Amino acid sequence: MLICPQCQFENPNNNKFCQQCGTSLTHKFCAECGTTVALNQERCQKCNALTGKIYFAIAQQLQQPLTTATVTETTVQTAVTIVDKTADSDFAPQQLTVGAFLDQQQRYQILDIQPASESVNQTEVCLRVLDCQPLQVSPLLAGAATVTEIPAIAQTYLTLQAQLHQTLPAIYDAWQSDGGQIVLIEDRSDWQPMIALWQEDNTSLLQILHWLHEMLQLWVVLEPCQCRQSLLKLNNLRVDEDGVLALQRLYAEETEVTLQDLGQIWFELFQASQQTQFIAIVELLNELQSSKLQTIDALRSRLEAIAAVQDQSESTNIVQDSLAEIKDTQISAENMPTVLLPMTLSSLEDAGSTDVGRQREHNEDFFGIATTINKQDTPSDHQLQARGLYILCDGMGGHAGGEVASKLAVHAIKEYFETHWEPEKLPEETTIREAVQLANQAIYELNQHEARSGVGRMGTTLVMALIHNTKVAVAHVGDSRLYRLSRQRELEQITTDHEVGQREILRGVEPEIAYGRPDAYQLTQALGPREASYVNPDVQFLELHEDTLLILTSDGLSDNNLLEHHWHTHLEPLLRSEASLEQGLANLIDLANHCNGHDNITAILIRAKVHPTSDDSEPTMPLA
Repeated sequence: MLICPQCQFENPNNNKFCQQCGTSLTHKFCAECGTTVALNQERCQKCNALTGKIYFAIAQQLQQPLTTATVTETTVQTAVTIVDKTADSDFAPQQLTVGAFLDQQQRYQILDIQPASESVNQTEVCLRVLDCQPLQVSPLLAGAATVTEIPAIAQTYLTLQAQLHQTLPAIYDAWQSDGGQIVLIEDRSDWQPMIALWQEDNTSLLQILHWLHEMLQLWVVLEPCQCRQSLLKLNNLRVDEDGVLALQRLYAEETEVTLQDLGQIWFELFQASQQTQFIAIVELLNELQSSKLQTIDALRSRLEAIAAVQDQSESTNIVQDSLAEIKDTQISAENMPTVLLPMTLSSLEDAGSTDVGRQREHNEDFFGIATTINKQDTPSDHQLQARGLYILCDGMGGHAGGEVASKLAVHAIKEYFETHWEPEKLPEETTIREAVQLANQAIYELNQHEARSGVGRMGTTLVMALIHNTKVAVAHVGDSRLYRLSRQRELEQITTDHEVGQREILRGVEPEIAYGRPDAYQLTQALGPREASYVNPDVQFLELHEDTLLILTSDGLSDNNLLEHHWHTHLEPLLRSEASLEQGLANLIDLANHCNGHDNITAILIRAKVHPTSDDSEPTMPLA
């Protein structure tokens, strides 16, 4: 089956267009110049930009034929490999050539062969391959492969993928025969090696502590699957665009590894970078090499001691407190601790859009965005100060009613904050509430002036976010929502709908009973229909501790748990800087029109990227 890249609909293999949304299943547009290119094409014929789906492949000849018993019991120790799916003869890595296909189905074409230094031994070859059928779901991901067809290391990728989706490359296909094995994973060969950043003069102690702690976390998670060797190869330690430690691939352990081996890697990092000014960490390395530190707990305690030495720096104190919080917590693959380092905003981007939907004749939704960014760059420093006001309203009251109310609320709040937002901080809760009440009063007085009554009274929901650097304030009235998405916390609904069903749940009623009522989705609050005493906005304060996507949405997009079901495909990719928020928003609206479409659809996307605060910068204290 072919998965539509636009709406994720499953199409028969011979379809040229998606049966649901009409998207081409054979061609796409070049992201650089807009030229139409074939899906199985490596580069754009006009601008030569990379357009094809490229995988990193690792091929290794097995030392002995596989049986069902060896697959399930011993091959967890075997390195990843590549073979022809249907080959009966032994696999010979040296026979692989550029331009040839890895399989008889002619799906994976070899683009180039990596240097021998990438390989784990002489029987292994690493390659970059082009997927000539990128919309086809592989048997591995479709669940159609049997246990005897899946290399054990591939199963390890699948097991760890959910919790290490940012650290670990995604796996796309894998198979094996008596001659060898194949695993195709995300290509990270051009990601920046961590050692390159480590060697930079402006790399701070805080950043180094952050990386060491990430390696310690990964050590614990990789131990049960015997893949700690992945942390013991310097070139395998990569850093993504956000400065997060990542692995290029998994390596199975061929021999016993210890914490002293991890200490040796840390020593090599410091030796290559000459970061000898961090005396406390040099002493830690000496303790590791002399076997004074032999357990995870001992190493964690030593890291706490390093943080304690830096008590004159408030930012480092936050590291110390975070490490102390996890001191008595057992680290497991299911419960990895997170150190909340002080963060600085590195970029802030946004996009907003609205659509009438498929059943309404007019659009009662309205939104407003006001963003101010001050950026200062030097060769050794990057500073960003930003603030943004994001407002989304879903009007009610029909034509010349709901759309008037939503627009009036947005303009009233924007005008209020133009004179009531101090430059250096977020507005206080009382100020935010006053802005909401002012918008309510404006709509209420218009209702009174026009003598509107009953269902004819205009009104609107409201959800808004105010951002000042890494601090966020959220306010809402009604059932328009704000979601937060990050790699660690995944998708979270931050606001709680003001409707009868939710009110009953808060009173202790079972959800099935609460939403069994005929009035379950009736709003308990809205701006405009009633005077100020009936409006009590919810106000929350948040802190950005990692790269975050904030999503403000009307119920045309959030109905039927649409975001909860599709966030992996439609939201998570937007966390990356190169992803277009405008295109992502268009895809969300298309999705809502296909799956909902009964209401107006409006959304605002806000992408905030952060990085650890340097030691000499003003620390950012968490609010929530």
